[in-house]
Amino acid sequence: MLMWLSEQLLFLDPGFGVFQYLTLRAILAACSAMLISMLVGPFVIARLNDLQIGQTIRSEGPESHLVKAGTPTMGGALILLAVLGSTLLWADLDNRYVWIVIVTTAAFGLIGWVDDYRKVIEKNSAGLAARWKFFWQLVFSLVVMTAIYHGSDTRRDDPLRTVF
Repeated sequence: MLMWLSEQLLFLDPGFGVFQYLTLRAILAACSAMLISMLVGPFVIARLNDLQIGQTIRSEGPESHLVKAGTPTMGGALILLAVLGSTLLWADLDNRYVWIVIVTTAAFGLIGWVDDYRKVIEKNSAGLAARWKFFWQLVFSLVVMTAIYHGSDTRRDDPLRTVF
């Protein structure tokens, strides 16, 4: 989004062309993600505590883990917010591979959300069974692999074509 804005402002000052460099945008995206997590993080953690969304400890686990009971869970939402937010701000949204990464990250985040939901709301300390986590990760990965394979350029110099 900000890359598009910098392209629109190039006619005012050619200095805005610096935002076309991938390395600068990567650094700014990392800084933005850190800033988002630092600004939004305390609010999210406080909200999770207010809603009493805490970790359920397995009864068969070690006694040393009992002190973890009530630790806020679903912190992956904060990570996803920071990563996806900064990606949407700084990435080249005309690049289809960026969208593949965004959709993949969101899909894997959804698997994590279902796992945490089962732990917190359904009070199932095991969460989503490992075989189902693996199954859905495999499904999403195969969809992504297919999208990359069928959407890649057929030229010989395409690096993704040589991998697949």
